[in-house]
Amino acid sequence: MWTRREYLQMSLAAGATLALPPRLGAAEPAGGELITRAVPSTGQRLPAVGLGSSATFSQVARGEDHAALEEVLRTMVEHGGTVFDTAPSYGASEEVAGGIAEKLAITDRLFWATKVNVAPRGGGAADPAAARAQLEASFARLRTPVIDLVQVHNLGDMPTQLPILRELKAAGRIRHLGVTTTFPGQYEELVRVMKDEPLDFIGIDYAVDNRAVEQTILPLAAERGIGVLVYLPFGRTRLWERVRGQELPAWAAEFDAASWAQFFLKFVLAHPAVTVATPATSKPHHMADNMGAARGRLPDAAMRRRMIAHIEALPG
Repeated sequence: MWTRREYLQMSLAAGATLALPPRLGAAEPAGGELITRAVPSTGQRLPAVGLGSSATFSQVARGEDHAALEEVLRTMVEHGGTVFDTAPSYGASEEVAGGIAEKLAITDRLFWATKVNVAPRGGGAADPAAARAQLEASFARLRTPVIDLVQVHNLGDMPTQLPILRELKAAGRIRHLGVTTTFPGQYEELVRVMKDEPLDFIGIDYAVDNRAVEQTILPLAAERGIGVLVYLPFGRTRLWERVRGQELPAWAAEFDAASWAQFFLKFVLAHPAVTVATPATSKPHHMADNMGAARGRLPDAAMRRRMIAHIEALPG
């Protein structure tokens, strides 16, 4: 848990698949200033909600009609968002997003976050040449000479791939580096890497019903000055299925949540170690709804306990 002082400091610093169930109580962003968080290692401030490009975004990107994705990116930027998280393994997401950003003339306005993880060779180690080629492909797809963040995806062959990211950072081609995992079986290794390596970011899964990272990983990130990108804040479809047919509790207004999406995201953002949450979507109105979580009040520790109890009490 965190202290009252940490909450006050945090407040002062604030400046799935295509078959996903429909959003319940989707809402436009609340009023108030956009909540931003500082990257611990550099001080760069980022809007606390961004956009992921797995799941539905990736599925639409594989098709020929990208009009909806263009509107999603436009909506994110219009509502103050900048962080776009992607990976070569997300199919056409990198290429499509890079093209859309170029068309909208927003390439330089976005905080580009991507990943590297090439398949290991026969002996179990990644091919350094293949890793470098994958990274060069990401630069080309995103149409940018500098990528804001590159992370080793799912802790893939760290001895080979992390040094390559260090080289790129030293050369000024990437601004931040990190590692990711959304697999609990890798949490122990993640903790070791966080302790042993100078990282700017980690990317992990975290949600109101998936709080294992609160025990060690998030406190360690705060202690080590490591930024945190949160993946799967909706548990893919899990939380949407849990609240299907359920009304948003009236007391959610006490922390300015006007929809279930904002309820889920504000829970995540209320942890002071979290830098940015990056839910994926392919629908502009969902993007606007998500950005609403980055405005208004956030729940305090007591309210977060109430939110947990409410979700746990729902059937299913």
